[in-house]
Amino acid sequence: MTHRRAASALALVAWASVALGQQPEPSREELEKQFAETLSGATLVGQFTITGVNDGKPLGEDRYTLGTVKKLKEDLWSIEARIQYGGKDAKLPLALPVKWAGDTPVISVTKVAFPGLGTYSARVVIYGDQYAGTWSGSDHGGTMFGRIIKKGEEEKPADK
Repeated sequence: MTHRRAASALALVAWASVALGQQPEPSREELEKQFAETLSGATLVGQFTITGVNDGKPLGEDRYTLGTVKKLKEDLWSIEARIQYGGKDAKLPLALPVKWAGDTPVISVTKVAFPGLGTYSARVVIYGDQYAGTWSGSDHGGTMFGRIIKKGEEEKPADK
């Protein structure tokens, strides 16, 4: 394909994307900036299940109050977090891997020891103002999900 044809084809694809209401894919740098801005100073408020335990019972509540979130290197991110669940409350500086599924960040930990909390594996997807994922400890696991409340926003009660 000649340079002129390649440029014409690229222009056609860009025009079709705009005409169909699709936005161009943001760069990884833009996605990472958005991820840091979304989570820095935010509070993740949600619920978690314990497989085989929650059947017909109320779900557990969890809360992650975040400080600064910033990229350290490659897929490793610094996340200041206060983690509250099941009567536990710990403030920890975390260094966690974040992988990308297209434009979606996934916090991915495998057998990581969290001081005072235990050793856990998890895959947590961050999208818009929500998070969801799976988690497992040494002998139990489940799912987790909730809302991301940005700094300065008012926390609204969950729908019941």
